[in-house]
Amino acid sequence: MLAQLTALLRGAPDDLREWLENPSRRNIAICVVTIILGFGAYGLTVGLWRAPMMGAYVAFKMPALIFLTLACNGLLNGMLALLLGSGLGFRQSLLAQLLSFSVAALIVGSLSPVLFFMALNAPAPDAENASTAHANYMVIHTALIAYAGVIANVHLARLLVVTTPSKAIAGMTLGAWLAGNAFMGAQFSWILRPFFGTPSLEVAFLRDDPMRGTFYETIWRSIDIITGGHPVEGLIFSLFGLFILLLPLIKFFTNPNSIKS
Repeated sequence: MLAQLTALLRGAPDDLREWLENPSRRNIAICVVTIILGFGAYGLTVGLWRAPMMGAYVAFKMPALIFLTLACNGLLNGMLALLLGSGLGFRQSLLAQLLSFSVAALIVGSLSPVLFFMALNAPAPDAENASTAHANYMVIHTALIAYAGVIANVHLARLLVVTTPSKAIAGMTLGAWLAGNAFMGAQFSWILRPFFGTPSLEVAFLRDDPMRGTFYETIWRSIDIITGGHPVEGLIFSLFGLFILLLPLIKFFTNPNSIKS
């Protein structure tokens, strides 16, 4: 198992292509277990700030969110891969994204010990500045998930470059998958809330009104709180940060020396 995890983290295109073209039940099981353990440990640290029970809830919901996003987007992403001429079928598209989520799970799972102590040392949910702490907590974790996602998709980009006819097609395929997964994952995370646990609300597995509002409204309100009523400036700064996060992917697809090998 250690050898397979090492291959995932190295992101060597030939190793990943072997996983994609000749999938074994063992490798698929390793990916599934990695996602459960990695995102489960991370979910524990996300919910622990609010209450130990919330930590247990989120430890279950975080991997469930990943599998739900993967399952619901599997058909769409397979169709997009075919339409864009990638040469990947539905099964290969699903396996490629499973590999990507596994890498993300390894990243957030490795950060869990640090985030565990961050949760323990954060202001208590009943503290005077709990609302500000909650907003900061949410934005920090959103940024960490985005970072893990970008690194995972750099690995996925390397895989697509060696399995698709051209780098342009690989880039279009990856962009389509990213857009779909980001949108669907964000909205599913809203439906499955709470993850962070609003201090003024009771600890619960799900909210009574899961379909009310959107994930993006909550992020906007959090930025508004953090910036002291200047959400536009905060949004511009956040978009700049997102651009910085995406630089590895941009560099990968614009670097002429990055070839299929």
